[in-house]
This record gives sequence, structure tokens and C-alpha cells, in this order.
Amino acid sequence: MKKIGILNQDISEVIAGMGHYQQIIVCDAGFPISDGIRRIDLAVTPGYPAFLPVLKAILTELQVEEIVIAREAIDRSPEMYQEMTACFPGIEPRLVPHAEFKEMSRSVKACIRTGECTPYANIILTAGVTF
Repeated sequence: MKKIGILNQDISEVIAGMGHYQQIIVCDAGFPISDGIRRIDLAVTPGYPAFLPVLKAILTELQVEEIVIAREAIDRSPEMYQEMTACFPGIEPRLVPHAEFKEMSRSVKACIRTGECTPYANIILTAGVTF
């Protein structure tokens, strides 16, 4: 059995298989995941698991080069926006309209769905390199 890090087999497999510039999404319970995108559904009940602990766990294993967030998060969920961006010191978020964010989601490697019910608690993570 794995001793540390992410224990979820699907998440661990996706992260281990990611290359430079590939993307994954961590999203809230209501985000529309397109057919054909690998769905890793962690949602159990509304609010569980919450978005931020899942995001922080992923960041222990994934080198992130860029983040994309829907611009609407700033006004609709300012506290969540601040907490999300605080996880990425030195990385300026790329802000796009939510419609564009949803369009971008059609080409990600996987979508990790949480039980979060805060509006716009969604982020695209672009893999970086460690060397």
C-alpha cells in the first residue's frame, strides 16, 4: 500500500502520467464535465470533499506551471478565489470568462469533481517540469 501522498488510484495515475503542458481540472459539484473526458468523481455529499483540501493534496504531487480560473470567481466567490490563488505563490492566474473556461475543459486530461458547492470553485492546472 502507498505510504504517502495521494491514495486515490485514479488521481495518482493521472498525475503520474502527465507531461509538460497537459492539463487537469479540479472542479465543484456542479461543473459540466464533457463526455469523453476522464471523470474522477470524489463527490459524496454537498460540500464533501471540499475543493481546497483536494486541490492542496494534488499540489503535493503535481508541478504546476499555469492556472486558469473563471473571471466570474472574483466577484461571485471572492473568498474562494483568494484561497485558490494563495496556493500558487508566484503564479499569476489566467482569468477567462466562464464560457471559455468550459470550452477549455473539453481538452483536459481529466476532471476531478469534488463535493464543493461554492460557485466557480474550478481551476485548470497546467503541468510544469521539475528540472
